[in-house]
This record gives sequence, structure tokens and C-alpha cells, in this order.
Amino acid sequence: MSKEKKLILGIESSCDETAAAVVRGGSEILSNVVASQIESHKRFGGVVPEIASRHHVEQITIVIEEALEQAGVKMAEIDGIAVTEGPGLVGALLIGVSAAKALAFASGKPLIPVHHIAGHIYANRFETDFKFPLLALVVSGGHTELVYMKEENSFEIIGETRDDAAGEAYDKVARTLGLPYPGGVQIDKLAAEGEDTFHFPRAMIDDESYDFSFSGLKSAFINQLHNMRQKNLEPSPKDMAASFQASVVDVLVSKTIRAAREYGVKQLLLAGGVAANRGLREQLIEEVNLELPNVELIIPPLSLCGDNAAMIAAAGTVQMEEGHFAGLAMNAEPGLEFDEV
Repeated sequence: MSKEKKLILGIESSCDETAAAVVRGGSEILSNVVASQIESHKRFGGVVPEIASRHHVEQITIVIEEALEQAGVKMAEIDGIAVTEGPGLVGALLIGVSAAKALAFASGKPLIPVHHIAGHIYANRFETDFKFPLLALVVSGGHTELVYMKEENSFEIIGETRDDAAGEAYDKVARTLGLPYPGGVQIDKLAAEGEDTFHFPRAMIDDESYDFSFSGLKSAFINQLHNMRQKNLEPSPKDMAASFQASVVDVLVSKTIRAAREYGVKQLLLAGGVAANRGLREQLIEEVNLELPNVELIIPPLSLCGDNAAMIAAAGTVQMEEGHFAGLAMNAEPGLEFDEV
């Protein structure tokens, strides 16, 4: 059967979304079902692993059945089952992996392990074909990385965060402002209405490496807020958000542009949950047009920025074409590295 006709069932449960999707040929979404847990975790200000796992148990069978139904296909027509192997919350991952193994055993279909971040990168495959070499800026709640791909399914991390990921920093500063979870969305909305009046530090922006650090920025933000409140001053939440976001985006965009130029890439991809951030998208578009006119910038639609199973099926298609399968002894790998893909 040709690549274009392969049907992959994708399963994703690495954090707080239970998702299943059916994708044809790695680039055509027939269904993409996501059961979100935001309302359950909102009162805690973040994801509670045990609660996330219990929700996955409740939802996994439902989303898989719905994905097949929406796609109009039966399990017998599926060519492979792709599932997130890691990284992620171990209890959450186990639910998806167990469901995928059970389906693979019962149906006799091949089991395909997928790295979660590879999935985020391959979400861009639904926008256009990849042209190598390319560079992906991955920005999510748990990851901030620059990933160089010289060819299909080849991942080299050339830069990563040394402490908090950008998404983690967003959520933490949002909590100090009393904003609801998930904080990144709230900060982005406020930032659009504010000004960069506080000029927070741009950590490591001039550093020769492509690594990132957001812990100092987070501390500077919290200290500024506490110092002003101790003086009975209440800073503008809009300006605080805009100042924080300006610092994060300046560093991300600056290092990404420099890396793309040095590595001579043909495409630049944005990936991960924070790829939905309006400020980041706008500044990256502006800077790429100005600094890298010959580089194609690919940004996934908002529906494919967060965790979903279509991206897992897309990455799984490539794995299947290269003959990368797993046996039924496959286990969840919460700390899975790219060099293990």
C-alpha cells in the first residue's frame, strides 16, 4: 500500500488532553478528537498528575471510538497505531500506551512509538511538505528547544532551556497576577493591550549558545510585582504582561533567527502549545520577512498547536515508513530523549 493511502490511528495522553485521530498519508486529517481537562485542573492552578490519569482512563476508549466514527473507517482499515511514548507524565502516558498496545494486540496492527515533541514538529506537515534542512522552534509548557532536522525523522537539539520552559514561566507569572489556568493564554491577551514599560532582562540573548533561560525573568517579574505592592502600588496587569511577553519573545525570536541563518535552513517551523501565542507569531513573521526572506516560515493552525493526536499520527506515519515499530513490551518513557527516537 502506498504512503498516501496509509491510515494511521494516533493516540495522545502525555499530559492533560486525551486525544485520538485518524490521518491518511501523514498529511490529511480525517478526524482529530480531543477531550480537554482544563476545567478539572483550573481550580488547582495547574495539572494534577493523578487527576489527569483518572480522566484519561475515563476518556480514552470514548475518544478512540469517536475518532474512528468521525473518520468513517473501521479498525480493520487502519494500517498502524501510533502512540505517544514520551516524554510526559508517566501515569498519563501509561493510559495511552496501554490502550494502543491492547488495540495492536487485538487487531494485529503494528504499534508505532512516537516522541511527543516530534509530534509537535510534524503538526506542521498538515500545512506543507517539509524541505530539508529545516529548523523547528518548539515552545510548550515543558519544553523550549531549537531542533535542527537535516533529513526526515532526524532531530538534533542545538539549543534548549536551562531551567524553566517558556510555558512554565508564563503559567507561574500568571498565578502571581491572580490569572486563571492556563496562564499563557491570559498573559497573551493582556499583553496585546499593554506596553513594555518595565523592560525586564532578556536573559542570554547575546550568549553565543542557542540555549534559553527564563527563571531569572520569572524572578524579576515576581520581585517587581511584590516590591510595588509593598509600597501600596498596584502595577498595570496589562503592562506587566506586555513587559514579560516582550522579554520572552525577543529572546526566542532573536536566537531562532540567528540559528536559522547559521544553519542555512530552507524552512523554519514553529511548534508546541506556545506556538498559539499571538505575540510570538506576529514577531516571528515580521523578523523572518525582514531578516530571512528566502526562508519559508511554517506556523501550524491554532487547533494543532496544543496537544492532539493528529500530530502523533503524522509523526507515526514517518516512523512506519522507516520501519520503526514497537513490541507489546513497550512502556511509557516519561523522560524520553530525542536521541532515543
